[in-house]
Amino acid sequence: VKLTWARDIALADQRLSSAQQRFPDIRTGNGYDVHAFEPGDHVTLCGVAIPYERKLSGHSDADVGLHALTDALLATCGAGDIGTHFPPSDPQWKGAPSKIFVEHAAKLVRERGGRIANADITLICEAPRVGPHRAAMTEALSAMLGIAPERISIKATTNEKLGFVGRGEGIAAIATASVVYPGEVPA
Repeated sequence: VKLTWARDIALADQRLSSAQQRFPDIRTGNGYDVHAFEPGDHVTLCGVAIPYERKLSGHSDADVGLHALTDALLATCGAGDIGTHFPPSDPQWKGAPSKIFVEHAAKLVRERGGRIANADITLICEAPRVGPHRAAMTEALSAMLGIAPERISIKATTNEKLGFVGRGEGIAAIATASVVYPGEVPA
């Protein structure tokens, strides 16, 4: 831009000051889920079947990590929760892989112009051990979300033998998703 007249300088000042006041539209969503154990031979966590003496009880495959992540993704675009899109009362979801839920939420985010920047899941359980399966879980999530593995974090912690998780009655999960949407945060 050529600055010749006082008016040119005033316009340049206005453009520069408004450019400095822009805030990108980055949204963070959280999700939480919990399922109790029942008799079975494996637990599905973050899309990976882990051999175990019990399984999680739920209408789908009861993958607490993916259910929490689904809610976190839906939260970034105000699209309700997992039960809004996949009601537990609907028999078509009985035994369904939770991968379907995450892929649906990611599709809704993308349809609204969003780019998933990060997915973080904390699994809260006394058993089974998550560490040996973390790489497979990260790979599964990378494929579901269409993002690089380094943008995915899967952690596990115990409940120090406290509460239902500590007594080994079930597993809980907390998920956080960060998504960048086009535009800027409204003033």
